[in-house]
Amino acid sequence: MEDGPPVSLGATEQSIALAGDFRLIQNLRGHRYSVDDMVVAHLACTRRPATPPGRVLDLGCGLGSVLLIAAWAFPKAQLVGLERLPDHVDFARRNVRLNQCQDRVRIVAGDLRDEDLVRSLGKFDLVMGSPPYFALGSGTVCQDPSRAAAHFELHGGIEDYALAARRALAPDGLFAACAPAQPLERATAAFDRAGLHVHFRQEVVPRPGKPPFLTLLVGAGHAGLAPMEEVEPLVLRRADGRRTPQHVAIREWTAISDRPDPL
Repeated sequence: MEDGPPVSLGATEQSIALAGDFRLIQNLRGHRYSVDDMVVAHLACTRRPATPPGRVLDLGCGLGSVLLIAAWAFPKAQLVGLERLPDHVDFARRNVRLNQCQDRVRIVAGDLRDEDLVRSLGKFDLVMGSPPYFALGSGTVCQDPSRAAAHFELHGGIEDYALAARRALAPDGLFAACAPAQPLERATAAFDRAGLHVHFRQEVVPRPGKPPFLTLLVGAGHAGLAPMEEVEPLVLRRADGRRTPQHVAIREWTAISDRPDPL
């Protein structure tokens, strides 16, 4: 249980609507809920077998956004978030308490590359991951440790997430994740190396004429689901900057409540 003092909002923080009546505390500046989290949560909660998962794991859960969307989508599931950065662990635990789901959502402090730790968590029907997708050397690393770790592969990339997912997956479990869009073969090679079969793949494009910046994937430790389904890219915005119908549909899927902010 994520017990602790009553949740309050700091002077440099805000509480935003997340899904249904679930909310998320985050900093006004720095690492924040992003479109990466939104599309991975939607992918994980909608591209799954007909039976809802009983146990869900979010690797590198950050503030807890993807984990809590899954908790909203699967109200009977038991969920675990694994997070390395101490300030993210604190945010995630506060967000669990804020949404009053301590009885079924647990945040574990630790590194997803720690094989013994991952195995100690048990087996899961659904594993999720939103790894950073900028390789070291591909840009200037932000001075803010939280933002740097969220964007750059300081503590592992899709290869490490896929290996951790394979260790944690139940025999019929699924792994839903995002990965860098380039090089094209990197994500599928990471799944292959971990012993995961890719069943679904979709590129995410910011707007028409731009290259994809993310690849969404669903994989499993067995090949028995179906041949790989590769669908048309998810384009987030039109040329004029407005959200596309696909983007709007994902946002509407969360059915955000109009209830007043409790903080």
